[in-house]
Amino acid sequence: MATTAERVRQHRDGMRRAGFRPVQIWVPDTRAPGFAEECRRQSLLLKQDPHEKEVLDWMEKVADREGWK
Repeated sequence: MATTAERVRQHRDGMRRAGFRPVQIWVPDTRAPGFAEECRRQSLLLKQDPHEKEVLDWMEKVADREGWK
Protein backbone atom coordinates (compact mmCIF):
# COMPACT_ATOMS: atom_id res chain seq x y z
CA MET A 1 0.00 0.00 0.00
CA ALA A 2 1.25 3.49 -0.85
CA THR A 3 2.17 5.91 1.87
CA THR A 4 0.09 9.01 2.40
CA ALA A 5 2.77 11.14 0.74
CA GLU A 6 2.80 8.85 -2.32
CA ARG A 7 -1.00 8.96 -2.64
CA VAL A 8 -0.97 12.75 -2.38
CA ARG A 9 1.78 12.98 -5.03
CA GLN A 10 -0.15 10.65 -7.35
CA HIS A 11 -3.33 12.67 -6.88
CA ARG A 12 -1.54 15.95 -7.57
CA ASP A 13 0.19 14.49 -10.62
CA GLY A 14 -3.19 13.34 -11.94
CA MET A 15 -4.70 16.77 -11.38
CA ARG A 16 -1.79 18.39 -13.24
CA ARG A 17 -2.24 15.96 -16.16
CA ALA A 18 -5.91 16.97 -16.20
CA GLY A 19 -4.86 20.61 -16.67
CA PHE A 20 -5.15 21.86 -13.10
CA ARG A 21 -2.57 23.58 -10.96
CA PRO A 22 -2.42 24.04 -7.19
CA VAL A 23 -3.22 27.45 -5.74
CA GLN A 24 -2.86 28.48 -2.12
CA ILE A 25 -5.09 31.20 -0.74
CA TRP A 26 -5.31 32.70 2.70
CA VAL A 27 -8.70 33.63 4.10
CA PRO A 28 -9.78 35.22 7.38
CA ASP A 29 -10.06 32.81 10.30
CA THR A 30 -13.76 32.80 11.11
CA ARG A 31 -12.97 31.15 14.45
CA ALA A 32 -10.77 34.02 15.61
CA PRO A 33 -11.98 35.97 18.63
CA GLY A 34 -13.76 39.12 17.52
CA PHE A 35 -14.37 37.95 13.94
CA ALA A 36 -18.18 38.04 14.18
CA GLU A 37 -18.13 41.39 15.94
CA GLU A 38 -15.92 42.88 13.21
CA CYS A 39 -18.24 41.54 10.51
CA ARG A 40 -21.17 43.15 12.28
CA ARG A 41 -19.29 46.45 12.67
CA GLN A 42 -18.44 46.55 8.96
CA SER A 43 -21.98 45.57 7.96
CA LEU A 44 -23.44 48.38 10.03
CA LEU A 45 -21.05 50.84 8.40
CA LEU A 46 -22.22 49.70 4.97
CA LYS A 47 -25.84 49.96 6.03
CA GLN A 48 -25.26 53.69 6.56
CA ASP A 49 -23.30 54.18 3.31
CA PRO A 50 -25.36 56.14 0.76
CA HIS A 51 -23.63 54.38 -2.16
CA GLU A 52 -24.26 50.83 -0.89
CA LYS A 53 -27.78 50.54 -2.32
CA GLU A 54 -26.55 51.86 -5.66
CA VAL A 55 -23.78 49.25 -5.76
CA LEU A 56 -26.11 46.42 -4.73
CA ASP A 57 -28.68 47.47 -7.33
CA TRP A 58 -25.98 47.50 -10.02
CA MET A 59 -24.73 44.05 -8.97
CA GLU A 60 -28.26 42.70 -9.14
CA LYS A 61 -28.69 44.17 -12.61
CA VAL A 62 -25.47 42.74 -14.11
CA ALA A 63 -25.47 39.36 -12.32
CA ASP A 64 -25.55 36.39 -14.66
CA ARG A 65 -27.62 33.69 -12.97
CA GLU A 66 -28.48 31.67 -16.03
CA GLY A 67 -28.48 28.00 -15.11
CA TRP A 68 -28.45 28.60 -11.34
CA LYS A 69 -30.84 26.62 -9.20
